[in-house]
Amino acid sequence: MSHVTTIAAARRWMPVALALALAACSGKEETAAPAAEGAAAPATTPAAPAVAAKVQSMGTEQLRDSASRALAENRMYAPAGDNAIEYYIALRDKTPDDASVKSALTDLLPYTLIAAEQHLGREDFAEAQRLVALIEKVDPSAPALPRLKEGLTRSVQVAAKRTEDETAKVKKDAEDRAKQLVEQQRLAEQRAKEADAAKQIAAQQDAARRDSERQDAERQAAARRDAEQKQQQAAAQQASAARAAAATAAQIGRAV
Repeated sequence: MSHVTTIAAARRWMPVALALALAACSGKEETAAPAAEGAAAPATTPAAPAVAAKVQSMGTEQLRDSASRALAENRMYAPAGDNAIEYYIALRDKTPDDASVKSALTDLLPYTLIAAEQHLGREDFAEAQRLVALIEKVDPSAPALPRLKEGLTRSVQVAAKRTEDETAKVKKDAEDRAKQLVEQQRLAEQRAKEADAAKQIAAQQDAARRDSERQDAERQAAARRDAEQKQQQAAAQQASAARAAAATAAQIGRAV
């Protein structure tokens, strides 16, 4: 099959493929997992060339065969380095007067535009940037190109700002937790000190109570001893007086 025939056949089924591609991309958008919270900001490294070096190094016939096979397998713009639009761009560079190649690129451009917008919406900035570079390579004056570039720049900035805000929030939360832990530790130490002080006061009060009880017991014992001594002294005095009275009475009796 000639290259012109391949292009013509590809152009006949491209509307159907476009509908299928839109449905598939829509399904992917519905099931795609949301971007991870706190994900790193998009890299700012220079973008790779729009057309892979291995594609640029291919010969004309190899490019035609690869482009036809990519179209047949619905690899219109992906994966990078093995898709129809890259093969046709490289083929156009080698055969700039080939109208069929230019026509194929014109037909492939809408698919690439849609894919770029969808990857941009999913914040897949690396793939969106690659597709935008392909669009610019195909048609630097494409009407949608300024909007895509502006959207890519703005989306990258928004994502970077969101990442910056999330990073700042994570940092603030960590600082708040650290302060909270420090405050909790301070309160725990304060409570421990207060508990120790309360124990010391209780011990001092208990010691004072025991000392007071001991002193009271000693005073009571001394009072009992003093009372006993006084009782003994009074008894001795009474006994002595009784003996003296008896002796006096005896003397009087003898005298009479």
